[in-house]
Amino acid sequence: MHRYPDQDIAAIYRVIEQRRDMRHFLPDPVDPALLRRLLEAAHHAPSVGYMQPWRFIRIANRSLREEIGKLVDAERLRTADQLGERQAEFLRLKVEGIRDCGEVLVAALMDGRERHVFGRRTLPEMDLASVACAIQNLWLAARAEGLGMGWVSLFDPAALSALLGMPEGAKPIAVLCLGHVAEFYAQPMLEQEKWASRQPLEQLVFEDRWRD
Repeated sequence: MHRYPDQDIAAIYRVIEQRRDMRHFLPDPVDPALLRRLLEAAHHAPSVGYMQPWRFIRIANRSLREEIGKLVDAERLRTADQLGERQAEFLRLKVEGIRDCGEVLVAALMDGRERHVFGRRTLPEMDLASVACAIQNLWLAARAEGLGMGWVSLFDPAALSALLGMPEGAKPIAVLCLGHVAEFYAQPMLEQEKWASRQPLEQLVFEDRWRD
């Protein structure tokens, strides 16, 4: 009775499977009406206690975009220093498309979250989970619309917060690169580059209790 038609169900599973964390973009602009649709999709995400903790900052100023890129460059080098024998391998990876993509969005947690207790008294990190759901909605909608998106987490949150004039208590979670692409990766990029591989589902699903 409540089941979607087969073709709609197939499309949902298809967009989930074909979503990719993109790093390579074309410079073509994103239509403003399309960007609005994607943000509406993000805004329809579930949130604990209906707190809607997500905030999105569209980076329209090219100089500001370059400053964000510099923050990512700096953290990329700091991360490489912590990777030991995989340092050179990591530095060969393309980890962002900030300077290339049509749109850059910064997804952030709002300030004043401590007043929201519903669903967060024992799990305060559920505000972060809610923002992650909004980002996933945006990601899936973008893929369905033929746009690529990449989630960049290589930055100092305090530095990015200061750069964007965020209030105390707010926190940037992701720099989102969004835009047209020449093609989507056949596999997740880090799998294609032999950095990591998807684990078998059977190793991650337990029954009744934790399994070693």
